[in-house]
Amino acid sequence: MDVVSACQAFVAVSGHGSFTVGAAAARIPQSVASRRVAALERHFGAQLFDRSSRSVTLTPFGREMLPPARRLVELAETLEQDAERAKLRPLRLAVPAVCAPYLLARLVAEGRRHDLVLDPDPAGPGERTERVRTLEVRAGLVAVPPDEGAWRVPLGLAGDTEPHIGPHTEPLPLYVETLRAGRRDRTARRRRMWIQPEDDVPHIRDRLVRLSEAVGLQPAQVVVASSLVTAAAEVLGSADLLLCSPSQAGELGLAWRPIGELELARGYDIAAAIREDAQRIRTLPPDAIGRCLGVPGVSSWE
Repeated sequence: MDVVSACQAFVAVSGHGSFTVGAAAARIPQSVASRRVAALERHFGAQLFDRSSRSVTLTPFGREMLPPARRLVELAETLEQDAERAKLRPLRLAVPAVCAPYLLARLVAEGRRHDLVLDPDPAGPGERTERVRTLEVRAGLVAVPPDEGAWRVPLGLAGDTEPHIGPHTEPLPLYVETLRAGRRDRTARRRRMWIQPEDDVPHIRDRLVRLSEAVGLQPAQVVVASSLVTAAAEVLGSADLLLCSPSQAGELGLAWRPIGELELARGYDIAAAIREDAQRIRTLPPDAIGRCLGVPGVSSWE
């Protein structure tokens, strides 16, 4: 027996002195109200109403049970209201600082269509992991090696030059060894590769540094920038290169090329201190998150 529903019927009928009127007030059929009250009486083993006249009146037992029944009904109503408020409470989500605001806005709108109110919190890779750990956010899109993540974003080098197009309009690889200064131009300014904060993680930074050392580049030719703006400013109008995704290169108006000697990529996955919060994020279509991260080949928003 549903005790709460039975008590709701009991309170409604007692308040109007009629099964018909009470049932209408509770928005249930009169027959349903009668069955629920009868089930409650069987449960308690005593009658709640005296049905000897045309109107119903409370029995002495019914008068005793009415106050606690009202409290239960009020508590159930409060619980429903709290549940609705909880569903509307924003879920704070740590996201990469490189996500475009308009794409994050689209993600928030998509979340609402799935009864999920998101509050994006842009931050760098280390900050996102720390905020999840300290419960500053309920979940985060954290940086992981690309073969361990749910989303993968390829990385290459982009410069402020004309793009190099291959046979099928694909950009030709750029080999890092070509950045090594020759004997004739040792006095010339060496081209640098700028790493933005989003890629200042071991599985990306260390691999690029090891490659540069292996092909004979100077240590100063690989630079970790304090911000994407700083890195992009150094590249614009110079021969320097920015390690970035194809989507970022497009936003900055740079020509993007994959790295010839190795394959670099960002990996992302969902992390949360509470499993339920991670599961709620996973109810979103993967492409909705992929668009914000710059995953190539994801269809545009409808």
